[in-house]
Amino acid sequence: MAKVKITQVKGLVGGTKRQAATMRTLGLRKIGQSVVREDRPEVLGAIRAVAHLVKVEEVD
Repeated sequence: MAKVKITQVKGLVGGTKRQAATMRTLGLRKIGQSVVREDRPEVLGAIRAVAHLVKVEEVD
Protein backbone atom coordinates (compact mmCIF):
# COMPACT_ATOMS: atom_id res chain seq x y z
CA MET A 1 0.00 0.00 0.00
CA ALA A 2 1.20 3.53 -0.73
CA LYS A 3 2.11 5.96 1.99
CA VAL A 4 1.51 9.68 2.35
CA LYS A 5 3.52 12.26 4.25
CA ILE A 6 1.28 14.79 5.99
CA THR A 7 2.78 18.08 7.20
CA GLN A 8 0.91 20.66 9.28
CA VAL A 9 1.35 24.09 7.69
CA LYS A 10 -1.23 26.16 9.57
CA GLY A 11 -2.27 26.38 13.21
CA LEU A 12 -5.58 25.48 14.79
CA VAL A 13 -6.40 28.89 16.27
CA GLY A 14 -9.88 29.82 15.13
CA GLY A 15 -10.64 26.27 14.01
CA THR A 16 -13.35 24.01 15.31
CA LYS A 17 -12.97 21.33 17.97
CA ARG A 18 -13.67 18.74 15.30
CA GLN A 19 -10.74 19.97 13.19
CA ALA A 20 -8.46 19.89 16.25
CA ALA A 21 -9.56 16.33 17.01
CA THR A 22 -8.91 15.29 13.41
CA MET A 23 -5.41 16.75 13.54
CA ARG A 24 -4.70 14.89 16.79
CA THR A 25 -6.02 11.68 15.20
CA LEU A 26 -3.56 12.15 12.34
CA GLY A 27 -0.80 12.63 14.92
CA LEU A 28 -0.15 16.32 14.26
CA ARG A 29 0.25 18.82 17.10
CA LYS A 30 2.64 21.56 15.91
CA ILE A 31 3.16 23.60 12.76
CA GLY A 32 5.93 22.01 10.71
CA GLN A 33 5.43 18.54 12.19
CA SER A 34 5.18 15.67 9.70
CA VAL A 35 3.86 12.13 9.92
CA VAL A 36 3.79 9.25 7.44
CA ARG A 37 0.56 7.26 7.22
CA GLU A 38 -0.83 4.46 5.06
CA ASP A 39 -2.94 5.57 2.09
CA ARG A 40 -6.21 4.23 3.56
CA PRO A 41 -9.77 5.55 3.12
CA GLU A 42 -9.96 6.60 6.79
CA VAL A 43 -6.77 8.63 6.56
CA LEU A 44 -7.73 10.21 3.24
CA GLY A 45 -11.08 11.27 4.72
CA ALA A 46 -9.33 12.87 7.69
CA ILE A 47 -6.95 14.67 5.34
CA ARG A 48 -9.88 15.96 3.29
CA ALA A 49 -11.48 17.37 6.46
CA VAL A 50 -8.40 19.46 7.30
CA ALA A 51 -6.96 19.96 3.81
CA HIS A 52 -6.60 23.71 4.36
CA LEU A 53 -4.26 23.08 7.33
CA VAL A 54 -1.94 20.42 5.89
CA LYS A 55 0.33 19.66 2.94
CA VAL A 56 0.26 16.12 1.59
CA GLU A 57 3.02 14.35 -0.36
CA GLU A 58 3.20 10.80 -1.66
CA VAL A 59 6.09 8.74 -0.28
CA ASP A 60 7.62 5.69 -1.96
